[in-house]
Amino acid sequence: MPGQSATTQPKKNKVVVNKPQTGNQYDKGKKNRPQRTKESTKRQAMLNTHRINPFKYDMNQILDASAMDPAKASSFLASVIAKASRVSTKDAKDFVRTFQDAGDLTKDEVDKISKLLDKYSRYR
Repeated sequence: MPGQSATTQPKKNKVVVNKPQTGNQYDKGKKNRPQRTKESTKRQAMLNTHRINPFKYDMNQILDASAMDPAKASSFLASVIAKASRVSTKDAKDFVRTFQDAGDLTKDEVDKISKLLDKYSRYR
């Protein structure tokens, strides 16, 4: 070839394999993300969300008969439903007992609410 000596060879482009490309918007954070492992947890009694409307109806019957302020009863019911459906009915019962200690509910009303939580719960 003209202009090249016999000892020099044309330059070859190096191809590096397994090196991540920089600046790729789709690869952000994937290399440093920890592997998720599924931990087994014990089954707990939780509120059956398929039967939430009858549960609300029965709870409203109890709360209407109680001496609790209606505005407070509404947020109380929402908190009980949230705890019972997301955490466990045991934690929801403990939450209800704090209102008995504060004097908002009587022991009879707390027992009725606890029975309702047991009635409308399922193991998940």
